[in-house]
Order: sequence, then structure tokens, then C-alpha cells
Amino acid sequence: MSSPTAKPDRVKASWLFAYSLPGMPIAAMGLPLAVHLPPFYASEVGMGYFIAGTVFLLPRFLDIFLDPVMGVLSDRVRTRWGRRKPWMAMSVPILILAAVLVFMPAIGTTWPMAVMSLVILFIGWTMLTITHLAWGGELTGDYHERSRVTASREAAYILGSIAVLVLPVLIQNYGDDWGVGTDRVAQVASMGWFIIITLPLCVAFALFVVPEREAPPTPHIPMKIAMAAILTNKPLRYVLFCDLIAGLSTGTVATLFLIMATAGLGLGSQANVLLLIYFAMGVVLIPPMVWVSRKLGKHQTLVYSSLVNAVLIPCIFLLPKGEFWPAAALWTFFGANMAVGPFLFRAIMADVADHDHVETGQARAGVYFALLALTNKAGYSIAIGVTFWTLALIGFEPKAPNTPEAVDAMMLLYILPPTVVSILVAAVMWRFPLDEAKQRELRRIIDERTAAGTIIGERVGHPLESDADIPDEPGLPAVKPAE
Repeated sequence: MSSPTAKPDRVKASWLFAYSLPGMPIAAMGLPLAVHLPPFYASEVGMGYFIAGTVFLLPRFLDIFLDPVMGVLSDRVRTRWGRRKPWMAMSVPILILAAVLVFMPAIGTTWPMAVMSLVILFIGWTMLTITHLAWGGELTGDYHERSRVTASREAAYILGSIAVLVLPVLIQNYGDDWGVGTDRVAQVASMGWFIIITLPLCVAFALFVVPEREAPPTPHIPMKIAMAAILTNKPLRYVLFCDLIAGLSTGTVATLFLIMATAGLGLGSQANVLLLIYFAMGVVLIPPMVWVSRKLGKHQTLVYSSLVNAVLIPCIFLLPKGEFWPAAALWTFFGANMAVGPFLFRAIMADVADHDHVETGQARAGVYFALLALTNKAGYSIAIGVTFWTLALIGFEPKAPNTPEAVDAMMLLYILPPTVVSILVAAVMWRFPLDEAKQRELRRIIDERTAAGTIIGERVGHPLESDADIPDEPGLPAVKPAE
């Protein structure tokens, strides 16, 4: 439950707007990677489901190395422009090159070329997304204000997703008038051009408008102790497990959506309209969901959202084939609930990083958001690979007519795993040990340590941050261990 005693550490609206903007091109890359590009490479590029699923899975193993390294570098490397900003700036040219390679492939592109293109994209993606997430986690130390920051970023993600859904429709209807064609190749290329144009503008605006908070120098601790603090961080285990299985669920749904809407529901070209309804409802209902999380608490809201999903997803079985409006009504409810998990997982992870800060004396938000990014991307990528391999196993064809048995198996694959995952997330997060009261105590300890270190640092000539550096003197705040 919310506490009225603490004064919120508010983020200015202009900063919030500027910080959130890079979420639009980030989503414009992320949504097609799950929804549009795998089936595009399977059918139009000509790879087939098995090879396309493997191509989109293999480069993700690089993230096992890239994400933690990027987290450590963005925590440790300090420049005159800050810890996070330089990496975001360097990611832009890499991602522009990747957008050309990944979204504008030649028909018949070989799988090694596709893998290389995706590796370039994931390198730039890691540099941008992890530093962006960690930066957001440090904009405020307030329990509920962090939900506002992550919700604003999620709104930008959804707007970017809507943009890349509208673009193919515009190309399909007006591509000939614009001289670019109307086929699927032109539609996917338009998504790449959206990234190329918006990414440098949005990142530059954020970097120039929003300042980084200065982080005090952190004490050196041995690698063994640093790793032990991560491995024994109980709240972290809860979040990473749930985010991993949520990624499996979301990846399965995203990968199969166009196939399910076309072959399973018989909606064909109306599939993109369903997605637009879904994302539009997500944008509209983010502010009310932030309000709900203030009243109930972040992890409690995540639990109730997961239970709603567990009830709604099986309702897809009840939809009549070929009828748009019943499906539109159901996807309206899905959209009302869709943004809760993404923004709350990230807001909660900022609190988990506070727990580590108290335990180790180090501000390691980059490492923690790298771990969160790793589990989510791992879930997504495993889902893409396993889903496409399963489609090949059941004999589901990308273009040929499919048997009723193959369609039924595909629908079960779309519905059952996300339902089970929703129940698991609710069961695990119900017992999450870090609530508002405990997080405020963590911030009190961090703030008092920082203040004490600053006072002593003025006497001895350098700032201090951890209690190991602070001499025992009367009047200094005592350091309390996190529970």
C-alpha cells in the first residue's frame, strides 16, 4: 500500500518526455523482430520456418556475453558526458547500418548473411537499450515515481509499435503512388526507414535535454563478493524468473500472431487492425494502470494483471472464425492489460538494484538492467526458435493450405503456453519480498550513506560512498543491512 509520508522525487515532465522518445525507434525494431521479420524471412526471403527460426535464435546467444559486459561498462566507464549517454550515442550508427541490412534484405539472402546482419543489430540494440533502461532507473529514487518513468517509456514503445503497424497498411494502399511498390518487401523496408529517420532524432533530443544524475565513486569490491551479492539477491531471482517466462509467452504470441489471425481466426488483412486496437488501448490505459499500481503496490498489480491474462487468453477458443468484431472486443481487453507487465518489471528492477546498492555499496543499475534485458531477450528468442520448429514439426506451411489438425495444433501453441505462464507469474510475484516500505528504507540507507560520505569527503579531500570507507564518528548515520 502507498505511503503518504515520503515526498516523491519527481522527474520533470520535459525530461520524462525527452527520455521516453528513444522508446519509439526501439519498439520499431523490437516488434518486427518478433512479429514481422521471422515469417517474412521464412516466406518472402525463402528460408522456410525451420531455418528462419534458427536464424533468429542463434544470434541471441551473443547476448549471454554482450548484456552483462554492457551493463558493467555503463556502470564503470565515466566520461564528462556521463556513464550512459556515450553508449547511446555510439549505438546510433550501428543500428542505422543494421536497419538497412535486416529490413532490406535481397530475396534469396543466405542464412549466414542474415545471421551476420542480426548480430550487428543486436550489438547496437544492447548498447542502446541497456543504457537507456539503466538511465531511467536512476532518474528517480522514489518507489512510485519509477512506475511513472517506466510507464512513460512504455507509452513511447507502444507508439513506435503503432507506427510500424500503420506503415505497412499505408504502403499497401499508396505504395504505387509513391513509387515504392505495395508488396511485402516494400512494407518491411518502410519499417527500416522509420528507424533510420527517427532513431538519431529521438536519441539526440534525449541526450541534449535530460541530464544524468551524478553517481558518487563506488568502492572497489572483489569480483567474488560482487557476484555473490547478485546470486544471493532474493528479489532479483523472483524478477528474472518471471521476466524469462514472460518473454517466452510474449515471444510465442508475437511470433504466431499473424499466422493465428489469418489461418486460425480467418481475419487475413484485418490482423493488423487487431494489433492497432491492442496497442492503442495500451497507450490509453497506461495512466490508469500507474494509478492502480500506486494504490495496490507494483508487484501486487502485476499479480492481478497476470490473473486477468490467464482468464482472457483461453477465450480465443470461443471466437467464431471470420468474424472481426468479437475478436476486436477481446483484443480491446488484451490491450487494456498489455502494458502492465513491461513497465512494472522495469520499475521493480530499479528497486532490486537499490537492494544490491545497500548490500555492496555500489550503484550497479546497468548490471541489473542488463540481466533483465538478457532474460527477456532469451525468452523471446527461445520462443521464436521453438515456435517455428514446432510449426515445421506439425507440418504447418507458410503459404500452402493447411489441414484442420495443423491449424488446431497451431492454435493450441498460441493459447496454452501464455495461459500457463500467466498463472506462474502470478503465483511467484505474490510472494515478492520487496514492497514500498522496504524500498523506502533502502533509499534512506543509500541517501544517508551518500550524505555521510560527502561530509567526510569534504574533510579528507575525496567523496566516500560505502560504510567501509566511513570512519566511526558520532553523529554519522548507521548503515543497516537489507533484509
